[in-house]
Amino acid sequence: MVSPREVMNIKEASDYLGISPDTLYRYVYNDRIPAFKLGNRWKFKKAILDRWIERKIVQGKNRRRRAKG
Repeated sequence: MVSPREVMNIKEASDYLGISPDTLYRYVYNDRIPAFKLGNRWKFKKAILDRWIERKIVQGKNRRRRAKG
């Protein structure tokens, strides 16, 4: 498997995240995921996506703890 590039396009980022490009576009347009435009194309920086994923994991764990308590 090819390692993800530091800056990814929609297809590469959706593959990396395991979601469809349509879902990723929806996340971008609803400001649910960090992205930036380069020209007229959406781009995703791998390091920022990795931090975003880690925050989502922590938020999910905190939500589950509150629901149990």
